[in-house]
Amino acid sequence: MASTLSAYSDKIREMSVLSLICSCLATQPHPNTLVQYEDMEVKTLNKRTSGQAFEVILKSPTDLSPERPQSLALPPQKKEPSLGELQRRLQAAEERRKSQEKQFLKQLAERREHEKEVLHKAQEVHNNYSKMAEEKLNYKMELNKENRTARLNAMKQRLREKEVHAAEVRRNKELQSELSG
Repeated sequence: MASTLSAYSDKIREMSVLSLICSCLATQPHPNTLVQYEDMEVKTLNKRTSGQAFEVILKSPTDLSPERPQSLALPPQKKEPSLGELQRRLQAAEERRKSQEKQFLKQLAERREHEKEVLHKAQEVHNNYSKMAEEKLNYKMELNKENRTARLNAMKQRLREKEVHAAEVRRNKELQSELSG
């Protein structure tokens, strides 16, 4: 009731003095009334360039006619629920809780299963990568070993060739010294 009274007083402060006087004097609905509710009526004002204008007239609780039901009356008191009704509600709440718990556990299990799958896949990717990296490393090491062996063999061959050449040069010098000698 206090909130309705404060709403009325706020509305009265917002209304212009002329419309307040007119609404107090004219108790019958105006011919341009659009809608009439229990304690207020909405009517159109002259059209303006900015659009349609409406006026809302609030009626005080004393203006309500006796044939209309009073909306401001207190609502009927709720009767206390019976013990059976309380037990039924409690049982329904318990069933909802159990259902929600079961659904939550199901989602949790699905999430764990998904996490296991993701971890397994990540483990596979890691193992494949490690295996590939190891194979590459072994290949490079083998290639380096082959290259080193090939270079070593090439150096040995050049050394042999130089030794053969040096032996030839020495023999030629000896022959030359014998001939000139």
